[in-house]
Amino acid sequence: MKLKVCGMNHNPTEVAQLQPNYLGFIFWEPSSRFFEGEMPDLPKSIKKVGVFVDAPLEEVLEKVAEFQLDAVQLHGKESVQYCSDLKSNFLSFRAQSRNQKVDDKKEVSTVLDMTNTDIIKVFSIKDDFDFSILKDYETICDYFLFDTKGKLPGGNGYTFDWSILENYPSNKPFFLSGGIGLESIEKLKKFKNSPASKYCFAIDVNSKFETQPGLKNITSLKTFINELNDELQLKTDN
Repeated sequence: MKLKVCGMNHNPTEVAQLQPNYLGFIFWEPSSRFFEGEMPDLPKSIKKVGVFVDAPLEEVLEKVAEFQLDAVQLHGKESVQYCSDLKSNFLSFRAQSRNQKVDDKKEVSTVLDMTNTDIIKVFSIKDDFDFSILKDYETICDYFLFDTKGKLPGGNGYTFDWSILENYPSNKPFFLSGGIGLESIEKLKKFKNSPASKYCFAIDVNSKFETQPGLKNITSLKTFINELNDELQLKTDN
């Protein structure tokens, strides 16, 4: 399994030193973890994910271009048509970006290519879930993400019943999210050994590793990653 740390804001550079596979940046303004400003340079081995909630298509494309995002996570009620339109834009967008200064004497122009930008569609689960709604998204989205249904689109801090995923009818890889923390290690170990985990591609963590919204507790995250490596053979390469 791979690891995504979401809700990046105050200390993404420190989190990146722990070498997760994905870092998530939230571009939904009502969120207490809303990201704005300059994104730090990150290792190429870490994929940058932009999290959006029912955002206009143009806004998503602008953020992908501005921050060179590797994936977008759609956390709202985005339709199949919306996802299809977004994918079409990604596949057709290849353009010259602004010149980037390499040193004091020269500049180089870089090519902005969105053709490999992944779409992660989020679905929220409470007591049950109608998996039939996934079918039309399968050919468009690259990954699904299952989170706990709550008052907010994400970051609610508690888990859903993972055994529901034993009824998962697809072979589309998915991210497992929702209230995962240090106390979840044993539960994750049991999940890994259950039929429900067959297509689980990555674990997504957020609020359980914060000292305040957007500020991650590096010590707790490091402990979590070390324990995951011991128990689940976490893959920290891409």
